[in-house]
Amino acid sequence: MNMWQRLIESGKRLFDVDVVDEPLPADLECAPDPNDVGFTAAVVGLGAKMAKADGRVTDDEIMVFSRVFQTAPKDAAAVRRVFNLAQQTVRGYESYARKIGRKYAARPCLLEGVLDGLFMIATADGVVTEDELTYLQTVATAFGFSEATFRRIKAGHMGPDRDDPYHVLGVAHDAEFDEIRRVYRRLMADNHPDRVIQNGAPREFETAAHEKAATITSAYARIRAERGLIAAN
Repeated sequence: MNMWQRLIESGKRLFDVDVVDEPLPADLECAPDPNDVGFTAAVVGLGAKMAKADGRVTDDEIMVFSRVFQTAPKDAAAVRRVFNLAQQTVRGYESYARKIGRKYAARPCLLEGVLDGLFMIATADGVVTEDELTYLQTVATAFGFSEATFRRIKAGHMGPDRDDPYHVLGVAHDAEFDEIRRVYRRLMADNHPDRVIQNGAPREFETAAHEKAATITSAYARIRAERGLIAAN
């Protein structure tokens, strides 16, 4: 009996009831315990409910799940049955996310890999809805990821948001704060309205310069607050 058959056979127990967390080996930083069927069930549950977040499950989404989580072609029918089983349970996706988020808190690269896979399912049909983004944000929070980490992962799949403060300043999401502060000060020096006018720009540009400076300042303040550096200059 392979893994997918085991999931189908014990699906009601695995999908609807908490499985007791077992001690984890310490030598696999980015991989789950190979015998952790509960982890596999949780990932299938997350994938199935991710696919259903916009109200429908497409063949493309199931195919992406199979590719991302490396299921064999011979298991395609079993994967679909497991997907259908996970969609029909009363358990919400938050419980799946919390379960593996707790168990694998010391393996953030594993959890990020799961979230990457969910993003790939969400983008499989070419459109990511607000409901799907809410789903992904909730999973990220259950995994213990910060807003900045979620934004970085999201940008890797969907491109940066126009109002992403890191994008506004042109710095990486994991940049050291000293670097961010240097970039902020340089941008403010280059874009300060007084300097723009002193450098010969027409007076008509002054309003735009004020707005740009305000945008830069706001982005810097958001990053500072996000990192708990309220008093930093």
